[in-house]
Amino acid sequence: MGEHEDEKQIQAGQVFENFVQASTCKGALQAFNILTRHLDIDPLDHRNFYSKLKSKVTTWKAKALWYKLDKRGSHKEYKRGKSCTNTKCLIVGGGPCGLRTAIELAYLGAKVVVVEKRDTFSRNNVLHLWPFTIHDLRGLGAKKFYGKFCAGSIDHISIRQLQLILFKVALILGVEIHVNVEFVKVLEPPEDQENQSTV
Repeated sequence: MGEHEDEKQIQAGQVFENFVQASTCKGALQAFNILTRHLDIDPLDHRNFYSKLKSKVTTWKAKALWYKLDKRGSHKEYKRGKSCTNTKCLIVGGGPCGLRTAIELAYLGAKVVVVEKRDTFSRNNVLHLWPFTIHDLRGLGAKKFYGKFCAGSIDHISIRQLQLILFKVALILGVEIHVNVEFVKVLEPPEDQENQSTV
């Protein structure tokens, strides 16, 4: 590897670390956009995004996160991301439940779009986490994004911090997220229009 390649790797690691350390929704989204432009990766290519990101960001910190995410993705139910390859999902709401669902669908191989009407995570209520929830979030690399996650005997987290962790994981896995977009209603197609969906 030449000096130029070493420098590119270092820069990629720094830009990725800025994304990991972002402390707001807007900051994370901005850092993510900078990251994808810097690495020349299309965030809308949900099938290949994660593997391309993984191949271009190779710092030890990133590799520790990739290990966790790969371990989760290797669960047999996901069939290596092929369980739902022809499925498109729209999730309305980027709260903890919507984002966790988006992550699960991304692991199954679905094309996932999340719409969230806010561009800030402002809910500071504190959640008590059950042991299985802590285990689940650790498996998604929560501690890599928030070092204080369930440290020692602490088993709670603010909703804002939980959303931020899940938001970043979803982006890394190729979930398309739109903030400042509100769902209003479903418009049914006219009766004379054929169904365009494929099964």
